[in-house]
Amino acid sequence: MIAQQVLNGLVLGGVYALFALGFTLIFGIHRIMNMAHGAVFMSGAFIGLYMVRIGLPIWAALPIAMVGAGLISIFVEVIAFKPLRKLALADAELASVISSIGAGLIILSVGQYVSKTQTMRFPFGTVPIDAIVVFGLRVTMLQLLMLGVAMLMVALLAYYLYRTPQGRQIRAVAGNYRAAQLLGVNPNAIFYQTFFLSGALAGAAGVMVGLAFNAVQFLMGEPFLLKAFVAIILGGLGSVPGALIGGLVLGLLQSLSGAYLPALLVDAVIFMLLFVILMVRPDGLFAQSATESPTKRV
Repeated sequence: MIAQQVLNGLVLGGVYALFALGFTLIFGIHRIMNMAHGAVFMSGAFIGLYMVRIGLPIWAALPIAMVGAGLISIFVEVIAFKPLRKLALADAELASVISSIGAGLIILSVGQYVSKTQTMRFPFGTVPIDAIVVFGLRVTMLQLLMLGVAMLMVALLAYYLYRTPQGRQIRAVAGNYRAAQLLGVNPNAIFYQTFFLSGALAGAAGVMVGLAFNAVQFLMGEPFLLKAFVAIILGGLGSVPGALIGGLVLGLLQSLSGAYLPALLVDAVIFMLLFVILMVRPDGLFAQSATESPTKRV
């Protein structure tokens, strides 16, 4: 029983990790909180759903949803964050939060209009309902898909960030914006890249959640946005490994507490853990030292 719940927690934690990775990627580069991230997550789920409904298999619908969510994330960057970069740091931090909330509400309104506030579902058989038994554990095809997608996305992101010239530029901007700019790095290209990657990860997570619960609706991203906060605070703001570990820990904790505790106490256990971590390690498990914000251009 415990082993089965651990497996379920790892699968759920992989989805949380994808969502949190996109969220923390923006914070690590821009030093801003993208409050529209939940809306981008929702848009990815809707794009994947409509691609499946027009006849595409899930393996083709997923990358289209990721690209679509990535482009929507770039839209958020252009309308919500780019106009604020000339502001002083103290002004830009609050303004960016408010601006991203507004951008998120625009996307939510579109999702509400498209869905007519109804909960929409993937067609039956989108993912085979078969299951296999491995070492006494029941593993469904959907769980294998979710775990495989999460592992693949994390591996591709790690390769992109640490093994490509574009990834080195992203890390340079995150480390010191001014020095990277003096060395010839185009900051606007980096901003577009990071927002696209963030949106693509959120889109993949949205499709996986939509499949897991077989429910897609315009407010589905808001609970995940709150839990992404928990994951990145557990792991450390701006830390990519921290977001990964934080997401997995969150998924395991939710699965185990949901199996052995009343449902109403699950969220209480999660936030109690957050309070304990903040008291013991206020900067998170993998704290990243503060760096210069790209909004500070004086």
